[in-house]
Amino acid sequence: MADFLGMMKQAAELQSKMKALQEELDHVEVEGLAGGGLVSVRMTAKMDVKAVKIDASLMKPEEREIVEDLVVTALGDAKRKAEAAMQEKMSALTGGLKLPPGFGLG
Repeated sequence: MADFLGMMKQAAELQSKMKALQEELDHVEVEGLAGGGLVSVRMTAKMDVKAVKIDASLMKPEEREIVEDLVVTALGDAKRKAEAAMQEKMSALTGGLKLPPGFGLG
């Protein structure tokens, strides 16, 4: 029974740490770049887009499709970086224990 109580205590501690991690992820920001930095996207590790910046040199009607492609690329870059930041934080919390996708996130 002592083992079970110890496991319950560990589970409660992990739940508390997960909640703190969720709050921390709101403040971790990454920047995705495309076109050699002509387009940048800033987002949180929870994938909330905070800003999109487009260099003035791209603001020509004939460059519209290029700009659209660069925004998509920058968003993808930021998403990969956000996922990596979240994975790094989760790994630190769980001591490298692999948790099922979405466990405790949301």
